[in-house]
Amino acid sequence: MKKGWIIIVVLAIILGIYGCNGYNGLVKQDQQVQQVWSNVETNYQRRTDLYNSVIKTIEGSANFEKSTLNDVISARSKATSVTVDINDPESLAKYQAAQAQLQGAFSRLMAVSEAYPDLKTTKAFQDFQTQIEGTENRINVARRDYNTAVNSYNLTVKTFPKNILSGLFGFHAKAYYKADAGSEKAPDINFNIK
Repeated sequence: MKKGWIIIVVLAIILGIYGCNGYNGLVKQDQQVQQVWSNVETNYQRRTDLYNSVIKTIEGSANFEKSTLNDVISARSKATSVTVDINDPESLAKYQAAQAQLQGAFSRLMAVSEAYPDLKTTKAFQDFQTQIEGTENRINVARRDYNTAVNSYNLTVKTFPKNILSGLFGFHAKAYYKADAGSEKAPDINFNIK
């Protein structure tokens, strides 16, 4: 009888230690995902700050096409107003869509700016073009790092026996950052050279 109690106590201690270690591991991975997501947001903030700078430069250029500039300003406002909860895939999708809309509007602005030689020669505009390329690369790296962290976390949350602990403690799989809709198709590049 005494031996049975000793075995039960030892098993309870082992399970308790495993449970504590498992919980702490899940917390660490959850925090890692949140930290990597904040890096994604930081890079998007850098992009927004750069866009703000170039918008001011373009606004200073007289006779610039105002409707294109207004589209960018509106898209920037929408992109910065979306709040993300990385535990909610719908929230992440809305954020991603707002960022894609901003990037698209800004791409149109850059295309229109080609018709304004005075604007293209300003130092601020040239600096912006260099910085935005680096920022877009940073964003891509940050999104890839986020997906790597989510993959590691989701594997832990979904595999046995940690899936039991994650269910008990409320840890759920997180959404991946996905490519923009239609990006799987190669762009149609047409130079119309005559």
